[in-house]
Amino acid sequence: MKGFLTVIMLVISNVFMTFAWYGNLKLQEMKISTDWPLFLVILASWGLALVEYCFMIPANRMGSDINGGPFSLMQLKVMQEAISLVVFTLIVTLCFKSQTLHWNHLVAFFLLVAAVFFAFLKK
Repeated sequence: MKGFLTVIMLVISNVFMTFAWYGNLKLQEMKISTDWPLFLVILASWGLALVEYCFMIPANRMGSDINGGPFSLMQLKVMQEAISLVVFTLIVTLCFKSQTLHWNHLVAFFLLVAAVFFAFLKK
């Protein structure tokens, strides 16, 4: 159960992270934040990043074998990066219509999945 909750919390965390990092570009594209000063954009992103951390930190603590969880730190990191890329790709293709998915992106995704596979191999 800890492993499942860890993955769910990492997915939620990465949704907030993606919007914290790239949501300002969508707001600008929609002509909502074009006149905002940069410090206001940064503060709004920090607010989203705070929510991200509220999921990421507990997920890492719960999932880490240091605290009795099922994953090593290497496994947590590689899994988080793969989740991050999947979440990012879904959000970008749904929200930013000018960004398209190409064959080289799919190859990169495959290689990341392979990285997760290798990270989870027993020593």
